[in-house]
Amino acid sequence: MSAVAPSTSQRPLKMRVMRSVFRVVNVPMRFVLGLPVSTPLAKRLMLVHLTGRRSGRRYRQPISFVRDGETLLTPGGGQWKFNLVDGQPTRVTLGGRDISLLPELVRDPAEVARLLDAMRAKNPAITRFVPIATVADGTYDRDAVSRAVEHGFLIVRWTPAHRASDQRRRP
Repeated sequence: MSAVAPSTSQRPLKMRVMRSVFRVVNVPMRFVLGLPVSTPLAKRLMLVHLTGRRSGRRYRQPISFVRDGETLLTPGGGQWKFNLVDGQPTRVTLGGRDISLLPELVRDPAEVARLLDAMRAKNPAITRFVPIATVADGTYDRDAVSRAVEHGFLIVRWTPAHRASDQRRRP
C-alpha cells in the first residue's frame, strides 16, 4: 500500500510542467498580444518588453495582470521579474498599444498577501497559477505567502509612466 504524497512534494513537478507548457504556449501568445489591435486575450494578458540583465538580449514576455484602477497587478513568480528595475519605465503592449509603465516590485509579505487577495477577488483563476496555499475562506495563507516571498515571489504593481511624472512635477 502506498501513501499519497503531500501536495508540497507535488508542487515542484507541477511547476516544472507549467514551465514547459508556458514555454510552448507563449510563442503564439507573443504573436497575438503583439498585434496592433486589442484581442480578447488582452483583457488579462499583456506583453512586457524586457532586456536580459546579463545577456542584454531583448525579449517579450506574456504576463497576466489584474486591473486595479489605473494600476495593474502582476504575480511575479517567474524568472522574467529579475530583468525589471523598480521605477524604471518599461515598454508594455497592452490592448494593441505600446505604453510605458513603471514597475514597483512589492516584497513586503503583508502587502503581497493583501494584493494577492485583491487579485483573487477580481480573477479567481489566479489561484491556479500562483502556487501559494490558501486557507478555508479562500484567502492566501499568510505564512505561505511569507515563505514564498523569502524564496523570491513578489507582486509587480505597474503604474502609468505619465502619472508618475505628473506627480513629480507638482510642488
